[in-house]
Amino acid sequence: MSVRIKRIYESVQRSDGRRILVDRIWPRGMSKERARIDDWMKSVAPGPELRKWFTHEPAKFAHFQEAYQKELFEDEEKQRSVDQIIQLGRTQTVTLLYAAKSPTCNHAWVLLQFIHTIKA
Repeated sequence: MSVRIKRIYESVQRSDGRRILVDRIWPRGMSKERARIDDWMKSVAPGPELRKWFTHEPAKFAHFQEAYQKELFEDEEKQRSVDQIIQLGRTQTVTLLYAAKSPTCNHAWVLLQFIHTIKA
């Protein structure tokens, strides 16, 4: 399975494969033409309350990770999106795109770890 993450502001590469935006809100300053996404899975992103609470503060990350994983386990719509990502990743490279500045203190990283854990 080939699923990875990448900041949407990085340049588009052929090796990205299928590009899926996994943020609930469109990234600031990014045009749809420049983003070149294949899909936008808003439903797999953290819920609005959790996203607003987290605000990408590293001190809150452990609690955020736990709460987001709980959402991924319990929310049927999120589960369908995760299943779709896994299915796509079986036949092609899938790059999950996010806007956060930190490469490891963000929901896409948690989502990637979640996907790898349930596929292990």
